[in-house]
Amino acid sequence: MTEVALITGTSSGMGLHAAVELARRGLHVVATMRDVERAAPLRDAAAAAGVEIDVRALDVVDHAAAARLVDEVEAELGGIQVLVNNAGQGAVGTAEQLSIRQIQEQLDINYLAPVNLTKLVLPGMRERGSGRIVTVTSVGGAVGQPFADAYCGAKFAVEGFMQSLAVVAERFGVRVSVIEPAAVASAFVANAVRPEREGPYAALLEAYIARTSGAFANAQTPESAGAAIADAALADEYRFRWQSSAGATSFVGVSLADTDGSRVLGFTRPWISAG
Repeated sequence: MTEVALITGTSSGMGLHAAVELARRGLHVVATMRDVERAAPLRDAAAAAGVEIDVRALDVVDHAAAARLVDEVEAELGGIQVLVNNAGQGAVGTAEQLSIRQIQEQLDINYLAPVNLTKLVLPGMRERGSGRIVTVTSVGGAVGQPFADAYCGAKFAVEGFMQSLAVVAERFGVRVSVIEPAAVASAFVANAVRPEREGPYAALLEAYIARTSGAFANAQTPESAGAAIADAALADEYRFRWQSSAGATSFVGVSLADTDGSRVLGFTRPWISAG
């Protein structure tokens, strides 16, 4: 029986390429996006790869719609064996610049949405005694970064949730993992929420944006990141934490070995210094 993979955020970027790669590896892929009118690039990429993709609409922050979708897929296809929580959104701004609404929106899409979908697929996976849940977080889920307060906060939160769940889910044959990309060439930066470039933080923000623009100029390709997501979802080896590239592994290593926090702060301080 063909395994079913449900993946969110597939209209562009690494989500699109992860969906195609999972289909290329033999899974029935249910690829979701908020607006299926934007599905042409995904359909074109699938056709070029010689695979079919089952495209369905889902706004991941609509928890009732997510429940209906999971019910529909399980009824039609007999269960979901792989969940890839990929949908996400960035936000640029430090605490004073962000409204509580903007912070809540980051939690809604980057934390509560994957938590909700995970809760929805877990009963079926637990009953079958197998399943794989991969949440695409970020190197910002391990390393707090200037002007990424809300984004990193939400990504830290979802990593903590998934890491806590992992050992319990494992007892029922369900593998829970995260994968942490660094900069990926996509529309992610363009779609990020950002403040006006004025006020007391203006110079620091300009320095940060200049540094970040440089990082994205040398970003990993979305095709490569998508393949890494598929690798993590289908690997025979179980690991909780994956990265999408060697650069991402090096980046998160700064934090994961930083027992007093000084290493991360020393690493990120120059990001907001001009020159």
